[in-house]
Amino acid sequence: MLDILLSSTSQGLLWSLLAIGVFLTYRILDIADLTTEGSFPLGGAVAAVILAKDPTTWPTSIQSLFDVHYMVAPIIALLFAFIAGMLAGLVSGLLHTKLKIPALLAGIITMTGLYSINSRIMGAPNISLIGTDSIFSHAQSLGFSKINSAIVVGAIIVFIIILLLVLFFKTEIGLATRATGDNIEMSEANGIKTDNMKIIGYMLSNGCIALAGALLVQNNNFADLNSGIGTIVIGLASIIIAEVLFKNKSLGLRLITIVIGAILYRFILACVLELRVDPADLKLFSAIILVICLSSPLIQKKLGFSKLGKRKGGAN
Repeated sequence: MLDILLSSTSQGLLWSLLAIGVFLTYRILDIADLTTEGSFPLGGAVAAVILAKDPTTWPTSIQSLFDVHYMVAPIIALLFAFIAGMLAGLVSGLLHTKLKIPALLAGIITMTGLYSINSRIMGAPNISLIGTDSIFSHAQSLGFSKINSAIVVGAIIVFIIILLLVLFFKTEIGLATRATGDNIEMSEANGIKTDNMKIIGYMLSNGCIALAGALLVQNNNFADLNSGIGTIVIGLASIIIAEVLFKNKSLGLRLITIVIGAILYRFILACVLELRVDPADLKLFSAIILVICLSSPLIQKKLGFSKLGKRKGGAN
């Protein structure tokens, strides 16, 4: 059981960045964005290509940096993956705000286009990174095991991302972005350029999602063109689990609870696998878990009403 818990924690920390990215559009902006399923493998594709490329073929300026800092390649891979995800979010944001395409369709269009772009970037359906340096292999060189290295690195990166997001949403632009999601009409009446705020939200969201893809590629030592299928369900399930267990929290605490939700979600899936369920059925179980989480407030409410009704009936 301890091994399952440690494995779930390591995977949950890495996947939590995906859930945080989905949270930014789904809860902050109140937008259902399906770009997720394209930006996640995009981050992985960009990271894989950078890590698989021989550093001696890099530009001289970057090579000199590589010679000084041996961890620069994995970090550059994460940075470029985040930027690529932001660009994907920019495209969806422009389609939605400037061309007035509904958010759901804008995400589908971008996701569809990204499949071809990811294929072009990778040049193959998958890329193996076995034997290449990663941020996790460097952590293992310090004496950490594979699982512990994922936990340590994941915790550090998640902490940095949450801290930066909390600081951003306390700025004037961040507050305007939150106001846009809360009440777009009132925001426009107060002079907020809501279209720009939506675009910023799209970019931050998909940047975090692509970063998650890049981290998981480095941890798994391979990139897969189809890795984005079903990722939106993983993100939503983590968010809903967090909201069911932890209610009425501040933004910073909500982001932390999403991390806990992602870990619990991975723990549930790990327990399902222990029952010798076919791994091919995991997507089905993911969907079932999401349905249960989404319907739990309604079930609790109805159970509460039925108990109240019984008490009233007994009083009469």
